[in-house]
Amino acid sequence: MPKLTLNDIPVEVPEGATILDAAKKAGVRIPTLCYMEKLNPVGACRVCLVEIEGARDLAASCAMPVTEGMVVRTNTRRVREARRTVVELLLSEHDGDCQTCDRNEDCELQAVARELGIREVRYPGERAARRCDDSTPALVRDTAKCILCRRCVAVCGEVQGVAALFPQNRGYATVVGPAFCKDLDDVACVQCGQCGAVCPVGAITERDQIAEVWAALDNPNLHVVVQTAPAIRAALGECFGYPPGTRVTGKMVSALRRLGFDAVFDTNFAADLTIMEEGTELLTRLKKALVDQEKVALPMFTSCSPGWIKYAEYFFPQILPNISTCKSPQQMMGAMVKTYYAKKIGKKPEDIFMVSIMPCTAKKYEAQRPEMNASGVRDVDVVLTTRELGRMIRQAGIEFRALPDGQMDSPLGESTGAADIFANTGGVMEAALRTAYEIVTGRELPFANLHVAPVAGLEGVKEAAIALQGVKPEWSFLEGVTLRVAVAHGLGNARKVISKALAGEAQYHFIEIMTCPGGCIGGGGQPRMTSDEVRLARIRAIYEEDEHRALRKSHENPVVRKAYEEFLGRPLGEKSHHLLHTRYQPREH
Repeated sequence: MPKLTLNDIPVEVPEGATILDAAKKAGVRIPTLCYMEKLNPVGACRVCLVEIEGARDLAASCAMPVTEGMVVRTNTRRVREARRTVVELLLSEHDGDCQTCDRNEDCELQAVARELGIREVRYPGERAARRCDDSTPALVRDTAKCILCRRCVAVCGEVQGVAALFPQNRGYATVVGPAFCKDLDDVACVQCGQCGAVCPVGAITERDQIAEVWAALDNPNLHVVVQTAPAIRAALGECFGYPPGTRVTGKMVSALRRLGFDAVFDTNFAADLTIMEEGTELLTRLKKALVDQEKVALPMFTSCSPGWIKYAEYFFPQILPNISTCKSPQQMMGAMVKTYYAKKIGKKPEDIFMVSIMPCTAKKYEAQRPEMNASGVRDVDVVLTTRELGRMIRQAGIEFRALPDGQMDSPLGESTGAADIFANTGGVMEAALRTAYEIVTGRELPFANLHVAPVAGLEGVKEAAIALQGVKPEWSFLEGVTLRVAVAHGLGNARKVISKALAGEAQYHFIEIMTCPGGCIGGGGQPRMTSDEVRLARIRAIYEEDEHRALRKSHENPVVRKAYEEFLGRPLGEKSHHLLHTRYQPREH
């Protein structure tokens, strides 16, 4: 435990800690632009410079390890002037118009400049060349705003294992982007949006589709329906000054009504539907393997996360048969709205405009996949991120904090607590186990408060084993079977699990993969910045939402049961298979 003195404050830190770590422990703020927790520091921005006694040069505190007896000062005149100069130079080549940038007031460069007291740019000169890449449905890149901090490179390579972004060229000509300066659509980008979530400026953002939604709301010939993913209710409040993890479900519903939507539905309904379909699919595969001795694709992987699906299509096409054929809850809801709900209200599918509010930029891409048109038209017309919804509410002049609590509309606004936890890493797995275990044994899942603790939390890869004892007669083939499951979040961790399964190092039956760290609560479209502290706060809020529900298991949802009785028939039946299931294709990269 090396000891150092930082601004005359004695600090003791673990071996390998950096000066920035020590400053945080001492309660001293050091500004940063390239630093991200848990990732290897690159010291690219040089904003976090500090003065070390006896050293000739200033040091980047994010990358400088502490040594015994070190004496550090973070606020000397030399440090302040160096930081100001660094930021002024960044501003001198940053071609960003704050008045029209959607990251205005959410820009870290702007915030650091304000903190350092910069009121003018003393170094006018050549600006970075602008190249706008809007080739993908989800993301837009503007090279003129890039400050070369390399955060996007780090998160894409180290966390997601995709490595779609690299620094190109050298010196002043350096630009961050896909290899050979291609567009994102020309490389193996899964459109997860984690690059935009960590970008300190507006160089990578979600494709803004608010205008399309306003146009639909203004069209008297359209019946405009909105659905909200479970992760939104634990994060939207952050757009309006609430602490991370504040549940704002009721205010969110009221805001959506005031925006003019004709019906406000809950994606959770479709999450419950997903469990019925996916759980039946898993049990069917197990029966074929154990009873019929057929060669079936096991382990089965969940299919709720579109970034993960595209990742598998690019990097692991050999496991596509193992992925559940279920559409994601977003797409299931779109299909049900334009068929089941449309029939109830006497509308044609083409007269219904389906809007999704999602924590995920990849959902924008998913909605445009050509196979997502079970009703004859697109299942989902437009996807807005949490951030976009926050901007839209402000555009409408709605005072969010003053709103009363509203209720979702029937019939597709009713759901269970199992659907809420889809937002968290491990949540889809837990929801599936709650239902599958009870269907097979007739008993509740034997975990405290129904929470499967081994698959919860932020550990990258989690495993659990559930012994099936005392099963119902019709499920006798599962008697004595130990169901082995795994959960991974972040595509780098997904690669570890897949590689382990392919190598035969672990025999799993069911695997949940979430594209983003923490699951949907840490999605690429959520309010920034999403640290582990913020992720944990949102996760707690989602579990609280679940625990306050009267119904907490998907198979108990009476509206889902009614939908099967009136319309779908049965899980994995002909109609449900047509509307709620799909297939995926290998992609070249």
